[in-house]
Order: sequence, then C-alpha cells, then structure tokens
Amino acid sequence: MNELWNQIDLFWTWLTTSSQWHGGDGIPHRLLQHVYYSGVALVCAAVIGLALGLLVGHTGRGGFVAISLANVARAVPTFGLVLIVVVIEYSITPVLVALVALAVPPILVNTFEGIRGVDADAKDAASGMGMTGWGVLWRVELPMALPLILLGLRTSAIQVVATATIAAYPGFGGLGRYIIDGLARNDYQLVVGGTVLVVLLALIVQAAFAALRRLLVSPGLLGSARSS
Repeated sequence: MNELWNQIDLFWTWLTTSSQWHGGDGIPHRLLQHVYYSGVALVCAAVIGLALGLLVGHTGRGGFVAISLANVARAVPTFGLVLIVVVIEYSITPVLVALVALAVPPILVNTFEGIRGVDADAKDAASGMGMTGWGVLWRVELPMALPLILLGLRTSAIQVVATATIAAYPGFGGLGRYIIDGLARNDYQLVVGGTVLVVLLALIVQAAFAALRRLLVSPGLLGSARSS
C-alpha cells in the first residue's frame, strides 16, 4: 500500500509541476500528438476492417481467408514491425502502419462475426419485404451486429492508445516520449507520469465507447447482450 501511495505521490508531483504544461515537451502537446497518432491509425483501421468485415460477412465469401489474414497480423509483433519499416523509411508512417496492422484484426473479426451471426429469419423477412441485398445489410444486419462491431472498435482503440507509445522509440512524440526519456535518464518519476497518462487515456477511450454503445445500440439489443 505504501508503494502505491508513493507512485501516486510521484505522479501528482510531476503532474502539478507548472513546467509540465508548457512548451513542446509539455503534457498538452504530447497528449495531442498521442491522440493524433492513435486517431489516424484507428480511422484507417476502421475503414479497412469494417469494409472487409461487412463484405465477407454479408456475402459469406472469403471469410476464412480474411480471418486467417487477421490472425496472422495479430501474430506479428508491432514493435518489430516498426523497427523493420523504420529502417526503410525513417518517418512517422511506419509507426502508423504498425498501429493500423494492430488495430485491423479485432475490427475485422468482430464485424464479420457480428454480420454472420444475424438471425437468418430476420434477413429472410427483410428480403420478403422487398429489400435489396444492400438494404438488408444496412437496415437489418448492421444494426443487429452493432454491439459486436463497437466491441471490436473499442478493443482496437484501447490497443492503439496503449501501443502508440512506440512512436517515441524511433524519435517521435506522444506520451511514450516521457517513458523513453525517463528510462534513458533513469528518471523514474517521468516514467511513472507517462505511464499513468497512457492508462488514463485508455480508460477515457473505454468510457467513451461505453457511452457510444448506449447511444447507438437499441435498448432491445442491449438487453439481450446483458442476458447473454
């Protein structure tokens, strides 16, 4: 317990130091960098993962290949991918590529499973009412699969926020800068400060997706999800 309070005291002292809130190495600047890296990677991953997941889930074709590729991508160490691509091009692009590769699999798999798991009777009823294939997808399958899709997006978002600290390793910014610099200087307080900020940001992202779920998912689906 004493150790925990020591960690909290270290973080609070660091956080409330006025110099931490100004300049290029200040918390607001580093936080914006971290959110930018994470946001760009998540948007790109969502475009790829949702498009593929909706397509293979709705058509039932290529599901095995898509899921296999997603599982292969999960097995590739993100940090190793960054190091390999940075050798080729020393820029922020390899970092974003690695983050996108990390974020796509949960989105793709959950979207595919969500669409595929929609009740067949509901799809048949929609087709019987004269809906086209795309109409069934957007008006029946997508709303019913939304809880699982949002879960995939939330999982990817949290993973990206936590892993975006690797941007600091090849010399870029973000909250990981505090951790890398703290380790290099043997500054434990800086390491604790950066780590806690990353954890807090991940918790905020999780809370935001929980609120989004309540806002977008119909009460009936939320009730069935809780009961299951």
